[in-house]
Amino acid sequence: QVRLVESGGGLVQPGGSLRLSCAASGFSASNYVMRWYRQAPGKERELVATISTTGLNTNYADSVKGRFTISRDNAKNTVYLQMNSLKPDDTAVYYCNGHRWVDYWGQGTQVTVSS
Repeated sequence: QVRLVESGGGLVQPGGSLRLSCAASGFSASNYVMRWYRQAPGKERELVATISTTGLNTNYADSVKGRFTISRDNAKNTVYLQMNSLKPDDTAVYYCNGHRWVDYWGQGTQVTVSS
């Protein structure tokens, strides 16, 4: 059974940090481009970060560039999103996605940035 399970979300104050994890099972995530998306209430889902199969290439939305870092550990079939200098606008449900010729999605993890 294919699964992507996100974890690490929560409530954090502005300026704080969180590290999201996405654990893949049922398929070899090392063969998939992995992405993090987010969706805030009333807004469309937004692509946040992308990492290549090897981890050598990454891309970020302008809104998170310099603050977020995507990484992967193919030996653990896991992808991470390190989020620093968090802002209230980063509040959203964060989703992990695996993309090859099909798309796999996790259930999402809530990130709330508030004082």
